Amino acid sequence: MASIGQIVEKTAGSDLLNRARQRAVLVPDCMVEAKRIANTVIAGWHGRRKRGMGENFWQFRPYAEGESFARIDWRRSARDDHMYIRDREWEAAHTVWLWADMSPSMMYKSTLASVSKESRALVVLLALAEILARSGERIGCPGIMEPVSARNAAERLATAIMHAPITEGLPDTRMIRGSSDIVLIGDFLDDADRVMERITPLARRGLRGHVVEVADPAEETFPYTGRTEFTDPETGEKLTSGRAETLRDDYQQAYLARRESMSDQLRRMGWSFTHNRTDRLASEALVAVHMHLSGMPPAINRSAG
Repeated sequence: MASIGQIVEKTAGSDLLNRARQRAVLVPDCMVEAKRIANTVIAGWHGRRKRGMGENFWQFRPYAEGESFARIDWRRSARDDHMYIRDREWEAAHTVWLWADMSPSMMYKSTLASVSKESRALVVLLALAEILARSGERIGCPGIMEPVSARNAAERLATAIMHAPITEGLPDTRMIRGSSDIVLIGDFLDDADRVMERITPLARRGLRGHVVEVADPAEETFPYTGRTEFTDPETGEKLTSGRAETLRDDYQQAYLARRESMSDQLRRMGWSFTHNRTDRLASEALVAVHMHLSGMPPAINRSAG
């Protein structure tokens, strides 16, 4: 039968150098798509709707005796016989760390999907960075970029990713200090317990976490039939099945059990979990994470893919 999916072929030379070059080519297009998607999601979710220091107008209110005359809005006060204070909305930016898995397994793209898992992860990461930057948050990427608060933070993150070394597994988080949020995006195909061994210490340190699992539809539906050769993109190991369809039920059961185990453990420790299939819209994952960061998680968050 025809191949259902493929890994981007490597060219001659250093594997790490080739992966870096492939990623550098991919990132600019992902940045363009990320900006388009970010524009569909309402920004400004972080406003606290509380009077205080900030740049955004919140409300006019009557002047109270003892307040500074410098705070009076004379233009508004001129409309009637009362004096009004122009209040600004209190804003308290905090740090959000963003990370996307760039390991070889993320390069997979089946004929059932329009993009690779790597491309989807980058788009979600950069779109989220764009929205957070517009809201005045500090954006960082573990091991790649220290937190910055700037309107062009997404572009700066994209540039940092293009030039970052290729690494395997979850990121080094020793640079993360204090209370903040971390968003981890990847396929998380390792054993659920092994993944949780890396994530649990982050929660114990007080980090608020959000995990986005990116999946190719072929990885869920297992549409293979007949003689099929499967290759592990991480190790190169091969498995040949004479009748692949006979593996489908057991495979799907194991695949979904891994996801359920990881999502249940994450939720028990107060982290959110979202999965997004590459044949669905990237904005679905973006909205789900956006709502969790806003403190308003969706009632049901299992259909984001």
